[in-house]
Amino acid sequence: MSQAKVFVAGVGTVPFGKPGATESYDLMAAAATRRALADAGLRYTDVQQAIVGYVYGDSTSGQRALYGVGMSGIPIINVNNNCSTGSTALFLARQLVEAGVADCVLAVGFEQMLPGALTEHWSDRPSPFARFDELCAEIAPFEAPLALRYFGGAGLEYMARYGVKANLFAKVRAKASRHALRNPTALLRQVVSEEDVLAAPLICPEAGMTRLMACPPTCGAAAAVLVSADFAAARSLDRRVFIAAQAMTTDRPGTFDKRSMLALVGADMSREAADLVYQQAGVDPSEIDVVELHDCFAQNEIITYEALRLCPEGGAEKFVADGANTYGGLIVTNPSGGLLCKGHPLGATGLAQCAELVEQLRGEAGERQVAGARNALQHNLGLGGACVVTLYQRL
Repeated sequence: MSQAKVFVAGVGTVPFGKPGATESYDLMAAAATRRALADAGLRYTDVQQAIVGYVYGDSTSGQRALYGVGMSGIPIINVNNNCSTGSTALFLARQLVEAGVADCVLAVGFEQMLPGALTEHWSDRPSPFARFDELCAEIAPFEAPLALRYFGGAGLEYMARYGVKANLFAKVRAKASRHALRNPTALLRQVVSEEDVLAAPLICPEAGMTRLMACPPTCGAAAAVLVSADFAAARSLDRRVFIAAQAMTTDRPGTFDKRSMLALVGADMSREAADLVYQQAGVDPSEIDVVELHDCFAQNEIITYEALRLCPEGGAEKFVADGANTYGGLIVTNPSGGLLCKGHPLGATGLAQCAELVEQLRGEAGERQVAGARNALQHNLGLGGACVVTLYQRL
C-alpha cells in the first residue's frame, strides 16, 4: 500500500436545515464547494477530478451541482452508499491522490431530504435490504419505521447483554446537546437533560427509544479538497492536516449468521474498519484525541464506542459515567453535536465530519476546540452496508 501523504487542503460546509427550509441541493453543493476551494486557496479549474455523493436524487445530480461552480470537462463521478456516501466520496478521492492518478481531487456530498422517516423508493425490484429486513423481523419484530427497528433492536440487545438501561442512551443525547451549543451551525442547539430525553415521545416503545434519541431529517452539503504532497508544496497550500489511514469495509456472513441486531447494524464492519486504520497508522485507540462518529441514533453512539475500541466491550456505561466522552475526559466524541444535533443530510454527513475534524486539528474550532488535538478519528456508517473509518493527523 502506498504511503504517499494525502493532505486535506480545504473544507467547506453550508448550515444544515430542515426539509423545505433550505436552498435546493445544487445551490447548497455549489456553495460548499466554493467554500472548500476558497479555504484551500484554489480555483475550480485546479481540480482534476470530482467525486460527488448523494442518496436521494436522479443520476448526474453531481454534474448539476458542480456545473454551477464551473464546467471544466473534468471527470465527475456520482456515488451512493447510503449514510456512508460522503465518506465513500472521500475514500475514492483519497485513493486517486494516493495512487498518483490525480494531484487535486474534490469530494462533495449533499442531500435534499423529505420530512419524516427514511423510506425505500423502488417497490418494483428486489430491495437491497431484503435479507436485513427478514432477519430484523425475526429477532426484533417491532412495529416501527425501518431505521427505528434496526437501531432500536440493537439498543435493546445491548441493554439485555450488558444489563444497562435506556438512560445510558439519554445521557449520550444530553451530551450531544451540550456540544451542539458550542456549534453555531448545528441544527438543534437547545440543551436537554437526561430526563428531558427520557420524557420525550416514544418512537420505538419496545426499545425505550424516544424522539430525542434519533437524528432529524436534514438537508445540507459539505466538501473537501484533497491534494498530493508535491501539489501542495508547489502551490504553498495548507499542509497541516493529512489522512494518516483510511479503511472501508462491507458486510461479512456474520452480519446474518450471528442473528444479532448489533451485527446487523454494522458493529462488526465498524470494528474491522477501525482495526485496519489503527494497524495502518500504527496508532493505538488510546492516542485518539477527538472523534466524529455516526450517531444516527443515541443507541449507535454507545455501540460505536466499543466498535472503535474507545472503551472495552460492555464498558460504555462506565465510559459515559466517567465523562470520558466529552471535554475534560479521555476522548471528545462528536464535538460538533453529532448527527443527533448537527443533523444528518445523508450524502453530506461524512464530509461534514471531515470538515469538523480538520478544523479541530488546525486549532480553528472556536468554542468547540479540543485542546492539543493531534489524532482525529472519523466513523461513517451506511446500512446495506458500508463503513468508512478515517484517521487524520496534524503534521
